[in-house]
Amino acid sequence: MAAMPVDRSVPRPLHTQVAGVLRAEIRDRSIPPGDALPSEAALRERFGVSRSVVRQALATLEEEGAVRRTRGRAPVAAVPTEHHRLVQRVTGLFDQFSAEGLDLATAVLALEPVRAGNPSAVHHLGSVELLRLERVRSVDGEALSYVRTWLPADRFADLDAAMLRDASLHRLMETRFDAVPSSGRRQIRAVPADARIARELGVSDGAPLLLLEGGTFDQNGLPLEWFESWHRSDRVVFDIEADGAADQVRITPDPSLTERPGPGPAAPARSAPPAGLDRAVALAGELHAELERLRGQG
Repeated sequence: MAAMPVDRSVPRPLHTQVAGVLRAEIRDRSIPPGDALPSEAALRERFGVSRSVVRQALATLEEEGAVRRTRGRAPVAAVPTEHHRLVQRVTGLFDQFSAEGLDLATAVLALEPVRAGNPSAVHHLGSVELLRLERVRSVDGEALSYVRTWLPADRFADLDAAMLRDASLHRLMETRFDAVPSSGRRQIRAVPADARIARELGVSDGAPLLLLEGGTFDQNGLPLEWFESWHRSDRVVFDIEADGAADQVRITPDPSLTERPGPGPAAPARSAPPAGLDRAVALAGELHAELERLRGQG
C-alpha cells in the first residue's frame, strides 16, 4: 500500500491514528479475515512512525479483538463473529437472538413525542402524533444495530424508557398494551452510515450498513409501528427463506447511492425476480451488489 504518513498537526496520538486506519481496513475487508497484517517494518515505512508507535497500535487492535497474535507469527485480521437474522419473521431481534441463547442488550437513547417527521411512519400509522424511540442493540458489549421506531402516541402513552432497557419492545406490546405484532412488510437497503449512527455502532462515517425498515400490524390488523433498523454489515447476516414468505421482503437500492456516480459501470435495470428459491437468490445477489458498490465509493 502507498505510504500515508500520520497527521502530526492533530491532537490524536500517532498510535491511535495508525490503529484507526488498520481497523477500517480490517472492517472493510481490505485486509481479509485470517490474512496477516503487513510487517512492523512495512507499517513503519507506510505511516512514517517509530516501532513503538506501530506496536502500540497493534496492541490496541489486539485488545479490541480486531487482530489475533501468536508468539513468533505476524498478527492476522480476526475472523468476525456473524449473527444471523431471519428477516421474514415479524418477531424482533430480541426474540430471535434469545431463541439462539444470545443475550441482546438494549440501550435506550431517546423516547419522545414528535409531530410528523417521517412521512413513511405517518402514512403507515395514519397519525402525526407519534412517539419516536431510538435504541442501540448489542451482544457481548459490541453494538450490532441502531433502531429508530415510531409508535402511535395515543396507544402507547404509558410507555416508559426504563421498561425497554435490555427488553423486547414487541414482548412489552403484548404484555402491557394488548397488542400482538402479527404481520407486516419489510424491505432491505444497503446504505452509508451517517455520523451519529456510525458513532453509536463503532464504525467509520460512510461505512456500509444494512437497513431493514417496514411497518407492523397487530392481531386486529391495526397499524402498530414503523421502524428503521441499521445493522453492521460485518456482523449481521440477513437470512431469506426460499418460500412464500419471501414475498414479504423487498431489497431496494438506496436513492442516495443510485444518484451518486460510482467507480464502476451503472447497475443494470432490475426486473421482477422469479419465485421461490430463484427469487431468494436474486434478492441476496442484489443486496450483495449494493454493499460492494457502497464499499467501492468509500
